Amino acid sequence: MAANAYVMKRPLLITHPDCEKHEKPGHPERPERLAAVMKRVHASGLSQDMDVKLATEISDQLLMQVHPKSHIEHVVNSEPDNSWLHIDPDTYMSAGSVRAAKLAVGACVEATTRVLDGQYQHAFCAIRPPGHHAELMDAMGFCLFNNAAVAAMVALEDPSVDRIAILDFDVHHCNGTVDIFKEDERVLVCSSFQDHFYPHRYLDFSNNHIVTTPLAPGTSSLQYRRAIEASWLKKIEQHQPDFIFVSAGFDAHAEDPLAELRLIDDDYTWITELIVGLADQYAQGRVVSTLEGGYNVEALARSAARHIEALI
Repeated sequence: MAANAYVMKRPLLITHPDCEKHEKPGHPERPERLAAVMKRVHASGLSQDMDVKLATEISDQLLMQVHPKSHIEHVVNSEPDNSWLHIDPDTYMSAGSVRAAKLAVGACVEATTRVLDGQYQHAFCAIRPPGHHAELMDAMGFCLFNNAAVAAMVALEDPSVDRIAILDFDVHHCNGTVDIFKEDERVLVCSSFQDHFYPHRYLDFSNNHIVTTPLAPGTSSLQYRRAIEASWLKKIEQHQPDFIFVSAGFDAHAEDPLAELRLIDDDYTWITELIVGLADQYAQGRVVSTLEGGYNVEALARSAARHIEALI
């Protein structure tokens, strides 16, 4: 299909209200995050410029393309009948968590499938819990399954896709994504994150297809943009991905309570436009983005809306 055939296609947004049923009172990864994003999307009119669809749960068979059966069973069997419990110091489960997590992965897989078959060029998955800290065998960092990684494996099965890039601009490093793809040179992983910060894993990992961009506390917009350009662009040019995934975390925002970077709303427009341009250049315009972090709900909603607007 010619590149200009994509130009007039409406973007896709996939979400589900049951992603809000994963909850623990007082926890920063809370249902209000997703509710705020969707409220902003509707109030701003962005949803009128997109096709909005409900997610469906991922099958265990597709999950097992990334996570072993033992991990899936551990997560499923850990769900309490009521209230909540912790499966690691940061990561909780409640009644409804398994459905929410399977809907989150399912959204990413469906978005990928629909972009691959040419129905859409860009898609955003407004889901939770997030996924980029979930390693091959471990749920951690608020994440149960690795949403983007499962979708990436689905993309790699398509005959039009030999190489992909996963671009992660969350304030925390995507240790789970690195763990899953650390030996798979088909997958370029570029991650910007606050240095010497959670998750304290894979921060210095140096395989050629893993690009780490550590940022000092207090990093400003200009410093951030220069760091991304210096570390990501040459690697993406060399890799020439056929499909781009985005792990879109908005917790590097200056208003976020969990970190110390100083990004502003405009930075999320800037990086999204950069990614869309790279996708147009290398990947037939194909971009699937999924929500990761962001814990000041107002800053999250504004920043996610900027990201979605730039995808449109």
